[in-house]
Amino acid sequence: MNHFSYRKRVLHAEDVPLSAIADAVGTPVYVYSTATLRRHFRVVTEAFGSHPHLVCYAMKANSTLAVLRLLAEEGSGFDIVSGGELARVKAAGGQPGKTVFAGVGKTADEMAQALSAGILFFNVESPEELELLDAVGRAQGKRAPFALRVNPNVDARTHRHISTGLKTSKFGVPFEDTVALYAKAKKMKGLQAVGVDCHIGSQITRTAPFKAALTKMAGLYQELRAQGHALQYLDIGGGLGITYTEETPPTPAEYARTAIAAAGNTGATLIFEPGRLLVGNAGVLVTRVLFRKKTPARQFVVVDAGMNDLMRPALYDAHHGLQPLVQRRGKEVEVDVVGPVCESTDVLARQRKLVLPNQGELYALMTAGAYGMSMASTYNSRPRPAEVLVDGDAWRVVRERESVEDLWRGERP
Repeated sequence: MNHFSYRKRVLHAEDVPLSAIADAVGTPVYVYSTATLRRHFRVVTEAFGSHPHLVCYAMKANSTLAVLRLLAEEGSGFDIVSGGELARVKAAGGQPGKTVFAGVGKTADEMAQALSAGILFFNVESPEELELLDAVGRAQGKRAPFALRVNPNVDARTHRHISTGLKTSKFGVPFEDTVALYAKAKKMKGLQAVGVDCHIGSQITRTAPFKAALTKMAGLYQELRAQGHALQYLDIGGGLGITYTEETPPTPAEYARTAIAAAGNTGATLIFEPGRLLVGNAGVLVTRVLFRKKTPARQFVVVDAGMNDLMRPALYDAHHGLQPLVQRRGKEVEVDVVGPVCESTDVLARQRKLVLPNQGELYALMTAGAYGMSMASTYNSRPRPAEVLVDGDAWRVVRERESVEDLWRGERP
């Protein structure tokens, strides 16, 4: 469910016409719904009921401070993958003690900062990373809390670029190496094992891969506990999909039932790391039509948003719904909606049937709250969009549009 809907043929974000925001702020502009963000978090955390759990938002999906602050107010923890993301958590009022640090390439400085900040634990992804974290812990006179990210070799049945649980993936340590690595870590004075972790991919639309992975992980957790490791957390990752077109992913309640059943009698606190699930359909990208262009093979609609603003269609051939901000009747034609970036891959929507837009008309690319602004770039020296947060009938700019001068800040001719 989201809070973007038509009222008298005008597309609204909650109680605000999107066209009013576009006219005031300009385009392209990202617009987020407070009601949707709050509702999604509550639905997810309530799905786990009384079972011990912590929802740690995977902030790589959208790291805008206003979004982080809102989720922190709801009680969310955070899943981070860089020192910069940790700094954003703190700037937004999030709690380091409810933060998990993942990623295959942590530096010693990032580890030291996170350990000093008192994060919940590190998800360690290789033997050499384990050794570096031990050194960082000893240097601070602490035992760094960690969980090994285990690669269970389970196919998530998703896009190959966002599948992370196979043997060919760069993520995690092989399942068969895990017990020996925990035994090795037990002898290191700068480490403290507190859990085990896995994450098999993103945009997963079936429960079977989750069930297969979590059943293996629960068995491993119990084996390690039996060997004397004082584990507390079973980090089950994220990856539950959302609907972009006709996908029918499991509900959070269905996912939680699967996770709790797989965890069995481990007694572990479950760590769940949703990203896209919380923010995906809580945001849209509003764009304005610049030109219409017809060739012998195609009818193009050129808009002012490009692949630098929304990378997913170019990167994954991803589908985003396209909705006019003001509906009008007319004959539909098949068009390709393209941006101004000087690349053939700058196509935001292929072969869509639309009433042929007029110059200046406004459209919303739907379900753009995840991996939209967080992956945006200044390619072609294009300033990144503004961001707006709507709350009922009020709205505010939470990130100003970049200026052209921002593009070369820090450079030296």
